Amino acid sequence: MGCCCDDCGYWWDEWKYCLACIGIFILVVLFAVLLAAYAVVRHIDVEVEDASLTRFDLVTSPVTAFAYNLTLTLTIRNPNWAMSLKNTKPLEAAYKFDGQQFDRVGLAEKGDKHKPGKTRVYHLVRNSNSSFVVLGNAGETEYRKEKPTGVFEVEVAVTGEVRYTARYTKCKIEASCPLKLQLAPPGTEAVVFQKVKCKLAKPEKNC
Repeated sequence: MGCCCDDCGYWWDEWKYCLACIGIFILVVLFAVLLAAYAVVRHIDVEVEDASLTRFDLVTSPVTAFAYNLTLTLTIRNPNWAMSLKNTKPLEAAYKFDGQQFDRVGLAEKGDKHKPGKTRVYHLVRNSNSSFVVLGNAGETEYRKEKPTGVFEVEVAVTGEVRYTARYTKCKIEASCPLKLQLAPPGTEAVVFQKVKCKLAKPEKNC
């Protein structure tokens, strides 16, 4: 019997060693998963999936303005598989010509959340008979140069500020989507649009 007890003690010591190794392995794996999930931020992807311009007229009286009809589909994807985003400022899209803003559209309010791995789709339809714009001589010259071609270079600039799950730092969102839009007056055949991947500004140090 004494010999049997000695054997039990030996095997229990071996099992304690194995269980300790398994516990350490599980902790290491868990730490690695948490590190991968929350330590490294993958920034959003912004794309213009589709866009259509059916009117783009420059009005110079009584002030310089655009009369335009623009429809576009904008997507924003959160590529993080664990971290969600929360808007700490409203998310907006500004329309620009020759670097000058002529309209602005709200996409999401402050406090809005974007779940991990999800893509949000925004269908934007804007019509205006007099959207004020400060072009100056250079901007008006650029418009007159593009008008005969029927192709206008319009930028969609997406801006906002978010906070990622488990991170205190607020991160700015600045994305530029340069579009070349073929004017297609109502009733004409639809113009094929090539999807545009927007360029994100370089993130700040802690983002």
